[in-house]
Amino acid sequence: MDATQTLHWQDTDVEVHKVVVGPYENNVFVVRCRHSGEAVLLDAANEHELLLEMATTLGVRTILETHGHHDHIQAIPQVRDAGFEVGVTAADASMLPSYDYILEDDTMIEFGTQKLHTSITPGHTPGSICFKLVDKPLLFTGDTLFPGGPGATGYEGGDFSQIIESIDSRLLTYDTDTIVLPGHGDNTTIGNERPHLQEWVDRGW
Repeated sequence: MDATQTLHWQDTDVEVHKVVVGPYENNVFVVRCRHSGEAVLLDAANEHELLLEMATTLGVRTILETHGHHDHIQAIPQVRDAGFEVGVTAADASMLPSYDYILEDDTMIEFGTQKLHTSITPGHTPGSICFKLVDKPLLFTGDTLFPGGPGATGYEGGDFSQIIESIDSRLLTYDTDTIVLPGHGDNTTIGNERPHLQEWVDRGW
C-alpha cells in the first residue's frame, strides 16, 4: 500500500489516512501518531484485505467502531482473526458479530502522543459515538453529523430528537474551525453546520 495515496490530513504530530470502501461508500479513517507510529482505525466497514493492509502498514493498534450498523462492521471478523481488537459502545455491541472491549463516554483513547476524546451521541443508533482528536481540529462523527445535517434516524433504534440533542450539546460546542470527518461523504466544519440546527429541527430529518 502506498500511504501517500491515502493521506487525507496531517500536521507535525499526526496524520489521517482515508479510504472509501464497500457499496455504501463508507469512509474508513486511520489516525496515526507521527512520533510513535502508533495508530487507530475507525470503522472496519468493508474490503477487509485493504483495511488489513492499511492497518499493518500504518501501525494500527486497535479498531474503534462509531456505531453498529451493518455497513460499518463487515470487516470485523477478518480484522479480529488477524489479531486486532475491536471496541464498540455497550448500547451497540449486540449489533456486531463480535468485539473485544466496550467504549465508554467521556474517556481518552491514547496512541503514541495522541488522544481521542469519546462522546457518546445517541440518535442514529442508541450507541453511536464520536471521537475528537485532543488539541487538534479534527472530529470524527460516524453517521451522527454530515455536511447538511444529522444522520438518518428512520432505522430501528434511531431517534430524531435524540440525535438533535446529541449534535447540539456534544458536537456544535466545538470551535467553528473544527473539521468534521463523517462516516460517508466529504468533510465539513462545525462553523458550516452550526447555523443550520434549527433548519434541521424544522424539516424533521
